[in-house]
Amino acid sequence: MADVPPRRPRRSHRLRSVGDADLRLRHKVVHGYRRAYRMAGQGPALVLIHGIGDSSATWAELIPDLARTHTVVAPDLLGHGSSDKPRADYSVAAYANGVRDLLTSLDIESATLMGHSLGGGVAMQFAYQFPERTERLILVSAGGVGREVNPVLRAVSLPGAHFALAALRLPGMRLQVGLFAQLMKLLDTDLGQDASELLTLVDALPDGTSRSAFIRTLRAVVDWRGQAVTMLDRCYLTEGMPTMLLWGDRDSVVPVRHAYGAHEAMPGSRLEIFEGTGHFPFHSDPARFVALVEEFTGTTRPADWSREHWRELLRAGRPGTAAGHPDTARNRMVERGLKDASERSAT
Repeated sequence: MADVPPRRPRRSHRLRSVGDADLRLRHKVVHGYRRAYRMAGQGPALVLIHGIGDSSATWAELIPDLARTHTVVAPDLLGHGSSDKPRADYSVAAYANGVRDLLTSLDIESATLMGHSLGGGVAMQFAYQFPERTERLILVSAGGVGREVNPVLRAVSLPGAHFALAALRLPGMRLQVGLFAQLMKLLDTDLGQDASELLTLVDALPDGTSRSAFIRTLRAVVDWRGQAVTMLDRCYLTEGMPTMLLWGDRDSVVPVRHAYGAHEAMPGSRLEIFEGTGHFPFHSDPARFVALVEEFTGTTRPADWSREHWRELLRAGRPGTAAGHPDTARNRMVERGLKDASERSAT
């Protein structure tokens, strides 16, 4: 575990206000596809990566504050928002490549990556593929650290999902789904914490092209059994990279126990839980969220990546892994996280 660096003074000399003009969508063509993004502020780069079905608009309330001390870049991932939606590769690795290429086109060589849900998986993949360009990781209700996921997402990964999503656009269906969301909220279920936000994601799929891109993205990471992609087997490679996990304890999409498992698997990581909050803690408590991000980036040094250290970690392998049984250590870490989560719930 790396030594904790001394606290750095706040970068008050970089504070500046951000107007509406700074939040407008910009566009760049990369590999023949138009990529939409928002960019504001000045200072160290901070890249905000949204979740599946979402867009850079999800960060709109946070960008003005974060841009006072950072150069904030918030892309619409390919197939999302105002970016093109081609028949293309929507894997997590492809998204990581797309983020790298957008940053390169913007002359940004390295950045702190902050990802929500699917975006958390993309941020982790980016750090794995391009560690020399990753300064810090901030994972928000991130996918890719366990198999469990909301049953609705598992269902949407099945054949025929395109027709089911299209049916939600039929007259009267939006009202019925909205009433169901209100009922879940009145019953104080975990799903009720996120129902209105998830309903907004459905509204963001107005046509067949958007729905096809959504389903292709989902099927790249989820099947009928749950999440099919994991980074837990490579989490030990984050040793020496400042990493913070932010999670709502009532997350109905990616259970909070995944946070404890990931925290256990990532050497030196920091975990912050938002009580009474669902899958979107940055919407539920934006003030605390921004304060945590600013404190984290302001008191940690960027990761100092070296080829030699990376080679040593790979040769040593995941700590505690039994020879021939690579899942053993991962399962132990998740089990410890589950136990910790249960103990915290009981107190």
